[in-house]
Amino acid sequence: MRILLVSDAWMPQVNGVVRTLATLRDHLTTRGHAVEMITPDRFRTVPCPTYPEIRLAILPGRSMARMIDAARPCAIHIATEGPLGLAARSYCVRRGIPFTTAFHTKFADYLHARTRMPIRWSYRALRWFHGPAQAVMVATQGIEDELQAHGIGNIRRWTRGVDTALFAPQDNTLYADLPRPVFLYVGRVAVEKNIAAFLTLDLPGSKVVVGDGPQLAELKRRYPAVHFAGARHGQDLARHYASADVFVFPSLTDTFGLVVLEALACGLPVAAYPVAGPQDVVADQDPAAPVAVLDHDLRAAALAALELPPDRCRQFAEHCSWDRSVDQFLDNLAPFPPDSAFGPPQAAA
Repeated sequence: MRILLVSDAWMPQVNGVVRTLATLRDHLTTRGHAVEMITPDRFRTVPCPTYPEIRLAILPGRSMARMIDAARPCAIHIATEGPLGLAARSYCVRRGIPFTTAFHTKFADYLHARTRMPIRWSYRALRWFHGPAQAVMVATQGIEDELQAHGIGNIRRWTRGVDTALFAPQDNTLYADLPRPVFLYVGRVAVEKNIAAFLTLDLPGSKVVVGDGPQLAELKRRYPAVHFAGARHGQDLARHYASADVFVFPSLTDTFGLVVLEALACGLPVAAYPVAGPQDVVADQDPAAPVAVLDHDLRAAALAALELPPDRCRQFAEHCSWDRSVDQFLDNLAPFPPDSAFGPPQAAA
């Protein structure tokens, strides 16, 4: 198929959405599909308020229409609810073209954390955005339950995978000069990630934060004893996981937490709150042989995770393949005959 992916989140951003879409594109291409990406790097952009690393396309409607017409896709998937997602949705609705969407990010919670906007206002907008989609893809049962509670339907499962060749147990001497044990966080350094809940914990050894974002300068100032390694990628990132003793995931708002799978694949046990995201990632763990400790007392979870064996974590992650994820994505798409889809605009639905 010719598959069109539309996303407001793209490189050089570093986050789970970008890594998921880039890996999906690569796997689809390997299977013989032609993938067209419509992303902010193809438009004039402005920085997102309060988060300048994110670039927002300026009035993308006309350019979006030309790009979709030129691509003549067999299926359209809209990954995000930003300006590009809105423009692609408008195009499809006007022409009566089926499309799918995904729920990657809990924008309602993020906006509330940053602006105190009532969560119900955001979900009203999300119901409108996702309403016409043939399917709304979500990674976990917990997020599906939350969306259904807010009146969003047509939900289909699209789980995530992990590259177990890249993220694997390996040289673990990166933190040789730090007091042990080493507790690690990897991800965006932003207020919605609740990182301060980790950094304030009374834990032995050392704390390391890998990542970049708008809260980095503030956290460096507030927690001078913490080691901030900045953004890391590829093999370098995998070494950071493999060199730590526990991965601490303090987020209360993630829809999945790809970093949790990456940590487990490197043999790193996980400590997190018992909330949607981490709870769903390890839902299949054996209660008698866990790979993660989920507790409302994050300090207790982090200390208990020190006792979990690395080889068990690795074995768990080996069952989370990208092939399964790509199969689900393809099954969820809403293909259409392109020869009849790209004529004059139809009446708005």
